[in-house]
Amino acid sequence: MESVAANAPNQSARVLRDLAADRPPVNPIIFAIPVFFALIGIELWLAHRRKANAYNFADAVCSIGLGAMSQVSGIFSKLVMLGIYVLAYEHLRLFELGAGSITVWLGGLLLYDFLYYWHHRLGHEIGVLWAAHVVHHQSEEFNLSTALRQSSSTFLFGWVFYLPMAVLGFPPLVFVVVGLIDLLYQYWIHTEQIGKLGWFDRVFASPSNHRVHHGVNDRYLDKNYGGILILWDRWFGTYADEEDAEPPIYGTRAPLRRYDPIWANLEVYTALARDSWRTRRWRDKLALWWKHPGWQPADLAAAPKIAFDPYNRPKYAPAVARKVQVYVAVQFLLLMLVGADCLARAEALPLAWGLGYVAWAMASLVALCAWLEGSRRAVYLDAARLGAALALLGWSGSWFGGYAQPPLQLAAATLLLASLVAALLLAPALRQSATPASPPAG
Repeated sequence: MESVAANAPNQSARVLRDLAADRPPVNPIIFAIPVFFALIGIELWLAHRRKANAYNFADAVCSIGLGAMSQVSGIFSKLVMLGIYVLAYEHLRLFELGAGSITVWLGGLLLYDFLYYWHHRLGHEIGVLWAAHVVHHQSEEFNLSTALRQSSSTFLFGWVFYLPMAVLGFPPLVFVVVGLIDLLYQYWIHTEQIGKLGWFDRVFASPSNHRVHHGVNDRYLDKNYGGILILWDRWFGTYADEEDAEPPIYGTRAPLRRYDPIWANLEVYTALARDSWRTRRWRDKLALWWKHPGWQPADLAAAPKIAFDPYNRPKYAPAVARKVQVYVAVQFLLLMLVGADCLARAEALPLAWGLGYVAWAMASLVALCAWLEGSRRAVYLDAARLGAALALLGWSGSWFGGYAQPPLQLAAATLLLASLVAALLLAPALRQSATPASPPAG
């Protein structure tokens, strides 16, 4: 049975094998996870000292879960992006750039950041690209958990923007590593606990600059796209300062109003497909996907629009009982361990086990988010995913192709059974009037 990594395009298999020989045996994001959570802890502590409400529990769970979902699904989707890059590198490169040169690495990072600016900018200006990127902007909070909130469908078109690196001859290893550096840099700029930084704000992407980017206020809309350098925005006319008199208001102009991670990823694609079906002219059916987000053809634009007012829009916060929140917190911690295990074993997992593991992890996240929405389907979804894991454990004698030792099987079965009982006992809580969805953290 083929492993997950063996399913890259045949033409690029050699280069992929060479790249695999140079990279760590597991996804480096796994090593960053403890750092992510440590920094979240520091952010919570700072907010507590300042008596600020930095986090909403349900929103943070949803954002972190979407990040985990992106990484787990990326076991497969990143092979598409990397495979295309390798093919372009093998057959279209103009120069031979060696990975042993510091100039190549620095030039690669600078070029990647420039290309990222355009990828990010067009992700706000073209409907189908916004459909992928919107996930990152759906949260109505702005904190380090928002940084982890990532789409699972960026790979569909994102690879196009980085092909110039392949054509210029930047080796795949350089492409992967500088991309990771660019991504990790952007984590710390998602916070309200760091103010303006003087000259740094004029050169680099910073918390102040990125708060502007996430704002839906008129003055902040579609500004500050830079990943590491904010100079790109200054040069191409997309820069805006954060004004003390007008704090950014976060979210999207068409709010999601859900925690469901599947719907979060499909929301805008669904709207585009629906409008494409409804409009009459073929030209408009296609234009919807390439025009600016929110554009509609004449036969659809006639419908009356509700005026946008970000200042009088309550945040989405369903009321759920405190015991439901505790249950979700415990299950979410277990799910994060499952996600880390899935990433750590991805290289060795046979394809069928890998697909099953990813599907089960996603189903688990959907179930937990349904609890946070106060949806009665949460009990059925949770019972289904826990029951499926128990059945798989009994049938295969292993946890998704690994950990077949009897003590570990017993521990896993005990946890699953205890979780199933707890979920069934919590069912009445979804019909009770409940406490607020999320007590302010900090």
